[in-house]
Amino acid sequence: MLSRRDFLAKGSAFCAITVYAPGTLGAQSQLLTPASPFIKEINSICEMCSTRCPITVESRQDKLFIRGNQNAKSFGGKVCARGTSGSKLLNDSHRLVKPIKRTGPRGSGMWQEIEWEEAYRLIAHNLNQVRDRYGSEAIAVSSKSGSLSSHAFHFGKVIGTPNIFSHGSTCPISYAVAAKVMFGNELKLDLENSKYILNFGHNLFEGINMSMTRALLAAQEKGTVKVVVFEPRLSVMADKADEWHAIKPGTDIAVVLALSHVLIEEQLYDESFVQQHVSGFEEFATSMAQYTPEWASEICDVPAGDIRRIARELAAAAPAAIADHGHRCTFTPEEFDLRRGIYAINVLLGNIERKGGVYFAKNSKLYNKLAGEAVAPSLEKIKVDGLPTPALPRIDLTDPQFKYAAKAGGLYQSIIPAALQQQPYAIKAWVMSRSNPMQTVTDRNQVQNALEAMDFVVACDVYISESAAYADVVLPESTYLERDEDIGDMSSKNPAYALRQRVTETIGDTRPSWQIFKEMAEAMALGQHFPWQDIVDYQQRQVANNPELLTQLRKAGYLSFGIPLLMREPEMVAKFRQHYPNALPPSELGDYGDQLQFTTPSGKIELSSPSLEKIAPGRSVISYRPVMLKQPDELYFIQGKSALHTNAVTQNIPLLYDLQSDNPVWIHPDTAAELGVSDGDNIIITSQVGEEQGTAKVTPGIRKDTVFAHMGFGSKNQELKRAFGKGVHCGALLPHASAAITGSNVHTTGVTIRRA
Repeated sequence: MLSRRDFLAKGSAFCAITVYAPGTLGAQSQLLTPASPFIKEINSICEMCSTRCPITVESRQDKLFIRGNQNAKSFGGKVCARGTSGSKLLNDSHRLVKPIKRTGPRGSGMWQEIEWEEAYRLIAHNLNQVRDRYGSEAIAVSSKSGSLSSHAFHFGKVIGTPNIFSHGSTCPISYAVAAKVMFGNELKLDLENSKYILNFGHNLFEGINMSMTRALLAAQEKGTVKVVVFEPRLSVMADKADEWHAIKPGTDIAVVLALSHVLIEEQLYDESFVQQHVSGFEEFATSMAQYTPEWASEICDVPAGDIRRIARELAAAAPAAIADHGHRCTFTPEEFDLRRGIYAINVLLGNIERKGGVYFAKNSKLYNKLAGEAVAPSLEKIKVDGLPTPALPRIDLTDPQFKYAAKAGGLYQSIIPAALQQQPYAIKAWVMSRSNPMQTVTDRNQVQNALEAMDFVVACDVYISESAAYADVVLPESTYLERDEDIGDMSSKNPAYALRQRVTETIGDTRPSWQIFKEMAEAMALGQHFPWQDIVDYQQRQVANNPELLTQLRKAGYLSFGIPLLMREPEMVAKFRQHYPNALPPSELGDYGDQLQFTTPSGKIELSSPSLEKIAPGRSVISYRPVMLKQPDELYFIQGKSALHTNAVTQNIPLLYDLQSDNPVWIHPDTAAELGVSDGDNIIITSQVGEEQGTAKVTPGIRKDTVFAHMGFGSKNQELKRAFGKGVHCGALLPHASAAITGSNVHTTGVTIRRA
């Protein structure tokens, strides 16, 4: 095994072929210092994916060893392959460790190292120019959601722009918007205690969420759960299921509606729960009456008999049965009603706040109210008065149907027409933090054109990503192992908090993004809107009423308060009341069902939404609308996540690259034979917006009319292309299309394939 210093001195086999850009670790290795020679442990939070598992980092000699934090029981005290490779991110020779500015055309790879002060001056001068000429709304600010994104978003508010975007519309926004409309809040899954799980492409064994994946494994290991997967390919999730149905891409909603049809027609639903907690059931039931299993079978290629059987099995297992609402990229423009339809199955099963069903996170406010005492400390919301009011509405609110999406992170892809066609008005500058729209937003060529059309672009990242390569200034963010952050709320069945802490010395001249955005605002003479002195001051403001919480978190890294509670589970409520004598009295059923609150206009679960009807006529009730995803002579092209990579973020990391450096295209043997393609052949994949070259993986584990590739590969970044440009760039093949209501980027299209 190479030591930290040996790695930097010798490089890895594939790193050796790369010409390092200014500001990267390969050009700055003299800045490295070994870790302390003694052994120490620090508890923190991983950031090799969006799950952000609690971790314990052991520093020994000049190496870091990362394992799961044993205090976080639901995570099993474990980390995945990505989590264990965090030290390789720290020492990656392609890391950016010095600010750089562009000296040639955008994307040319021509850079010059600069000091932070010069970087801030350049940024302040150019952003102020855009504000003065076009207005603050001409600046877009985007960030991957999660830890530290609040500082980037706050910067956007400080400069007065309404155009602040998370990455949500490129991945998880659909289920978030659907939950907001139906329940007023998002739901979690009690997978470990479930007896029956329906899964529609939520691949927990590749798009790993450590807590959820371990819960699913625990349920399967007990042998008490049946898992049924609807997905066009034999994913790892499908392979580990009891049943796999190779559904036609984009037709999941037909199965979902037919399942509700059977549950209602055969009176298999929880009538008492519906009567007490649901609004709009009659309209919903009327709509479902037409969606028979026979109708669905013609659309989705799932036998009608199987749909009826699965509905009956679900009902028999209820309330310990789940229809997984999923966390995946968008497969259809009708994603909103697909997610609402999945939630509706859970509502009919009456599994809300039941063991083995779905539930709401119990934050400290709710938990303490039910307990009748302060069991869990609360975090203070840090408010800053005097922020400017934007002069114009967000660019994604031209169409009122996207009202809910705008509040959930916005339509990230709406930046593209605003830059190219000035629709609905011009975006002239883009500030992006840990965001790579070249990979995650569809139609890469258009994203590139939009970046080239900008007056000024700033990127804050660990790498010169494919998108950062088109920036004017790139600011080096410290890795998650080198920075402290806000306290994060990780509540589940009971309140919980976690804290990311710096575990090693900072390499090179990098800074955490909380500091970067504060100093950028100061350079623009707006520092008064970042009133905290540093991250410690920020943390202390969060725990203003309980400073001991911060001390405890620094030691433990993860703290859980109280005991697990599901509000409609009488045994859990009884145990809860034994722990807390002042707890609220239960209902006649011995539970807290009467305490359930839904922040919808009706105060109930809305299977029909009159408020939605006002902004999107014809959309109040869940229904089926046919979509066209490909031409008759084309194949469906779908994508998915890899267990070894996080979208396009981790392809640079040596260990993970060595394990998976390519994304061969899955093709059914019969289809391959018709095309004259053999396993391992070089192929050309063509769509209406682009053409990519890849490698064929001939396998029976996919439908004949469908091809598949893992996303995140095929980088066009000139600095990294020779080392990391292998494979198919999915975004270069996907045309721009947004789903109704949710605004999510559609990730299914039609392609043709030929041998290269």
